[in-house]
Amino acid sequence: MINMTLLSFINPLSLEGQEILSEKIDLNSIFHENEELIRISEYFSEGIISDETKIPKNYGELALKRIEWFFREKNDKDFKINEYSYFFNEAITEFDVIAFHLLAQAIAYKFNINSRESKLFAESQNRLIEERLYRISTDIKHELVEKVLNELLYNVNTLKWTDLIDLISSKKILLADLLVKNGEIILNEEDFREAFYEDIKDWPERRISMVYNKLVGYQIKELILTKIIVQNTEDYLKNIKEKLATIEIHPAIKILGGELGDHLNKLNEKYSRFYSEGGGIGEGSYEIAKLSKEAFPPCVIKTIEGVKSGNRNDAIVLFLTSFISYARLNPQVFRRDQTINVSDVDPELKITLNEILPIINEAAANAVPPLFEDQPQEKINIVSKLGFGMHSEPKLENEGETKWYTPMSCEKIKLHLGHLCKPDKACKKIGNPLSYYSLRKWQIKNDDKGEVNQAPKGKKEEVKQIPKDKEVKVKQAPRGKKKKLSKHRKVKK
Repeated sequence: MINMTLLSFINPLSLEGQEILSEKIDLNSIFHENEELIRISEYFSEGIISDETKIPKNYGELALKRIEWFFREKNDKDFKINEYSYFFNEAITEFDVIAFHLLAQAIAYKFNINSRESKLFAESQNRLIEERLYRISTDIKHELVEKVLNELLYNVNTLKWTDLIDLISSKKILLADLLVKNGEIILNEEDFREAFYEDIKDWPERRISMVYNKLVGYQIKELILTKIIVQNTEDYLKNIKEKLATIEIHPAIKILGGELGDHLNKLNEKYSRFYSEGGGIGEGSYEIAKLSKEAFPPCVIKTIEGVKSGNRNDAIVLFLTSFISYARLNPQVFRRDQTINVSDVDPELKITLNEILPIINEAAANAVPPLFEDQPQEKINIVSKLGFGMHSEPKLENEGETKWYTPMSCEKIKLHLGHLCKPDKACKKIGNPLSYYSLRKWQIKNDDKGEVNQAPKGKKEEVKQIPKDKEVKVKQAPRGKKKKLSKHRKVKK
């Protein structure tokens, strides 16, 4: 029989988690030192953390640590997950459940539902569930997964793919990941045997079990469990946001929201791998740095100098906005293994407002006639293409309402904006204006006086375009084998 606290250890939105919240939370004391929390954190970090400042001393600090560990895991090359080992033992459950709910309220109060903070919160919950399940012994884990799924789903034994339509439409789960027969998702081995009896009736028992475990097994159950909790977490944030329109938030939650914003800015400055990153075509050619107009490709120069009516909108809103923003903030977009937002690189939007938009506005003013004179609504479309929704100016609280539009490939420019395509010799070797820019910057840096003749030895000249309608997804795998923490260890009194 599993310890019932494990249910809310995996799902803080469970019925048990709600009971913990109602019985234990005291908003007036979330920043007061809590001796029991300190004792638990120190005990499960014994021999790992020598710096006591890394131990959370109250609910507020624990809530910030919840985001911090995930941010560092993504960005800090020297990250050691066991610095946060207290998060992976069920002894922390009651404190962690309260920290989860505090964070949800603080984020819903302080930030937009589609903000980087909201996304980090949901992503961190996803990763936390993965790591916790990974560290639980197999027998307990299997029983736990069944219990959590039964609480999450109305009837896990007759689960139809349409029951997961929200997860499938949001691409949290791909239909291809599921084994479906006659509209029903096969989860249990008994159902697998029954559904495919005619195909497998002559198979040896060992083979049937082996195929079931490969196609379904507990990995699919864990996937469904995790993604439902993440979806519920996102819905919980939206629900809080709606309620905040009619109720007054507690002052402590307001303080926590402010501290979270400050803490993430500090983490971004210290650990974000999107700052000063080298690599690409030539050493340093992909570093995030001031824009070099001398390295712009002919199509970009032509757009900035002015385009005529009929071509202005797409040239400035679709093409130039994406090129300038990525050239300045994320020149390795087609070489990265994951997507990022503008604020991941420009957390206060100073670069966006002071360097990127002025160039776009210059091109709009040089257009014939000036773009914003007869079509001022295009200012909103430009903001939208940067990922900040349909608003007149980019604001952090609106980020994520739309996607940051990736740069056009040369092929698309020729097809849709042929008047801009006046290729020089370098263009013949390049597949995207962004790769032209990066290569040309490398050449200029190395005192090349003329045209771009070749890429540095051993480097490919063309950066392949990833279709903008296909997101790059990262499947976060657990980090190697770790020493499992005993589920029966008791905290020293």
